[in-house]
Amino acid sequence: MPVLVMKFGGTSVATLDRIRRAAKRVGVEVAKGYDVIVIVSAMSGETNKLVGFVEETSPLFDAREYDAVVSSGENVTAGLMALTLQEMDVPARSWQGWQVPLITTSAHANARIEEIPTANITAKFGEGMKVAVVAGFQGISPEGRITTLGRGGSDTTAVAFAAAFGAERCDIYTDVDGVYTTDPRICEKARKLDRIAFEEMLELASLGAKVLQTRSVELAMRYKVKLRVLSSFEEQSDEAGTLVCDEEDIMESNVVAGVAYSRDEAKMTLVTIADRPGIAAAIFGTLADAGVNVDMIVQNVSEKDYKGHEGGVTDMTFSCPVNEVKRAEKALADAQASGKLIFDKLETETNVAKVSVVGIGMRSAAGVAAKMFKVLSNENINIQVITTSEIKISVLIERKYMELAVQALHDAFELDKTS
Repeated sequence: MPVLVMKFGGTSVATLDRIRRAAKRVGVEVAKGYDVIVIVSAMSGETNKLVGFVEETSPLFDAREYDAVVSSGENVTAGLMALTLQEMDVPARSWQGWQVPLITTSAHANARIEEIPTANITAKFGEGMKVAVVAGFQGISPEGRITTLGRGGSDTTAVAFAAAFGAERCDIYTDVDGVYTTDPRICEKARKLDRIAFEEMLELASLGAKVLQTRSVELAMRYKVKLRVLSSFEEQSDEAGTLVCDEEDIMESNVVAGVAYSRDEAKMTLVTIADRPGIAAAIFGTLADAGVNVDMIVQNVSEKDYKGHEGGVTDMTFSCPVNEVKRAEKALADAQASGKLIFDKLETETNVAKVSVVGIGMRSAAGVAAKMFKVLSNENINIQVITTSEIKISVLIERKYMELAVQALHDAFELDKTS
């Protein structure tokens, strides 16, 4: 039988009624002739509650025990989903990560999937099981300890299962009905996309779009897994939702596919640092060792022969999430105190936001950057930092102008219209 993977997020299984609704969707696919692998998240809010219990019990917690606690929410949902399907006379059973077994690295709280052997589940399909309900987000380390894949890890679980089993498609059911050209809460003209390329979705996910976890899109792109994002709260048709697929599967597309934003950004600048080989490695190696996720990086023009610095000095600016600023400040201060880094001062701004335009059409279209900068200029929005890639342009701006920038760019690139 062909295999279909269906993933239900926390809001889709938040109550018993919602689990029943999700189970009915699974039953429809079973009736079409599929063997179905259902990946479930914990009920909405459950993981946060469990994380709170751990932090209250042990502020400097053992990550192995953290995983044992926070992974339990998915076990509950998987069991309830299997029971619900059995009540519908659909042959189903639940699977925890260790029973598959889903093998991961030993990086507790942020493990990566190493292998998903298919033999156990395939054997049960052969014995008449129609639905395998798998607890998402969790696996087992080589040492035999429960691991978790990081927040949003159930998306990654679903895509990995689709790849391992050669699934026809991986359907991600969530509380939105697809991928939009931008956040509909900010721009009422936002339009749902019927299809979007893997590369575009990966950029949007990494730039702040919360629809899919970045690692899940990376996996889907690597293994050519067709992803469909759907709402678990609306009636579905075969054309519902947004299909995330190869660029070749999209006949026509706008130059820009979407506008993304990240509100919780900070800008940090190391002022007057030596401009010499290895200085960037020293700075960003220090930050990486401290677990700081650096994004945009800009090095200013060097000022030659300043205060005896051979080769001159420069300023180095980078962005990072606001909640990592304290960690970054401590790491850089420690490096300065030890003599590893020499700089005059560290300037931090936490009132900035990142706004980006994304589109595979930008590869072959000139003038996108010029148009973007002109639009922001017309709105009197100052650009503080710019970074680009082949299909993306990102700018750092003052946070109070973020929504205005998103709306203006959405209008300028006519994203409310189909190509």
